[in-house]
Amino acid sequence: MIRNKDMFHGSDLEKVEKVYGIPKESIICFSANVNPLGISPRLRAELSSHVDCITSYPDRGYQELRQAIADYCGTEKECVLVGNGSTELISLLMETRRPKNALILGPTYSEYEREIGIAGGRCSYYALREDRDFRLDVEEFCSFLSGRMDLLVICNPNNPTSSYIPRKDMRRILDTCMTHGIFVVIDETYAEFADDDACVSSIPLCASYDNLAVLRGTSKFFAAPGLRLGYAVTGNENIRADMLARQNPWSVNSLAAEAGKIMFKDKDYIEETKKLISGERARIIREMSSWPTVKVYPAQANFLLFKILTDSVSAYDLFDICIREHMMIRNCASFPFLDEHFVRFCFMKPEDNDRLLEVLKTSLC
Repeated sequence: MIRNKDMFHGSDLEKVEKVYGIPKESIICFSANVNPLGISPRLRAELSSHVDCITSYPDRGYQELRQAIADYCGTEKECVLVGNGSTELISLLMETRRPKNALILGPTYSEYEREIGIAGGRCSYYALREDRDFRLDVEEFCSFLSGRMDLLVICNPNNPTSSYIPRKDMRRILDTCMTHGIFVVIDETYAEFADDDACVSSIPLCASYDNLAVLRGTSKFFAAPGLRLGYAVTGNENIRADMLARQNPWSVNSLAAEAGKIMFKDKDYIEETKKLISGERARIIREMSSWPTVKVYPAQANFLLFKILTDSVSAYDLFDICIREHMMIRNCASFPFLDEHFVRFCFMKPEDNDRLLEVLKTSLC
């Protein structure tokens, strides 16, 4: 068995092509966590008619775009900021808050720690426990919080565990953070994929808590990572003003702004996405849970995490096996608190999922 020790992100298709000699166009990417339906049909049909918008600057206040986002996620336009992907908004938040001692719920996305470090802060992690299926014990966690911390970052649902914190529990966390002077950043990149996203999302809490900012983007649910369109929701007027003061003007280009106004209104596409992911998530978890050689963890995002229970195959081996079949999964050994027994993959179209399941089952069972 070839053990390739390179680590590949879902966006590393060019790197995979170079290492394996496999044309990137032929690879089904189960690693990027992007909606398998592709972009909104309404967007595909209508965006070209707006191409002349690039002959002028965008509205500096993005009034129509912010209203479309507010209508989509159930908040007020005044609470919405837009940016060049959620990555820019993470950076702006860290520049604005300048945390000295940040706490991150992990294992999770590495960009939080990077941006906190750039802003001059220090990070520590609170580990989600494997023996609890990576579900957070909220009371235990709240007792851990203290005035030593000034920022808390939570990905909900979390990447790569696909576990989530329901809104009622998030309210408990926010109350505790309020008493300790902790500002909370919640990354909801995957919230729209959840079976009941209304119970997952903390956006409605922004009206009640001024120590909260919620981040989202269009890369995953709307399958538009190249668009670089993200948004933040916060009820804290001072935070919004500080972020806007630091943000470069016209951060979102004219076409991205027009695309956002179109895609957020494509209700048929939104419902079709939710139906596809919900059905495939339930089907795949049911199938893999019957395999004796893996532990499958409960999932609410558009991907699942599983643990290999046999020593005969590692996550490195499994990546190698799958990529030679032109399917790219994620070896999770690079995440904090995980190792080469953990693998993540996202849900694609049923026929592609069936191909992957066949390869995984042959390799593991």
